[in-house]
Amino acid sequence: MSAKEDAAVALLLGLLESRYAIRVLWALRDGHSQTFRLLQDSIGGITPNTLNTRIKELRLANLLTHGKDGYVLTSQGVDLLKRWSDIPAFAVKWATGQAKKVT
Repeated sequence: MSAKEDAAVALLLGLLESRYAIRVLWALRDGHSQTFRLLQDSIGGITPNTLNTRIKELRLANLLTHGKDGYVLTSQGVDLLKRWSDIPAFAVKWATGQAKKVT
């Protein structure tokens, strides 16, 4: 990987490592807009202050926006989640392996 690619990946991971950032994006993955309150309920356990901060960061990063009916992913946000489409299958396989280690 080039230095430019490393820097870009580090920048994106820095954003996504923020607490609840991925969960905010994931909550919007179905394409339906959500109000602040609905988004907070969808995520669960997130304080209004933290949600507000994540929304601001993700909007500045052009991954979500506020439409007429609430928050939605931008085309870049949709693209990011499409690229993460293999995560659920990986997560199930990984969790199964972890459970076997415990028993």
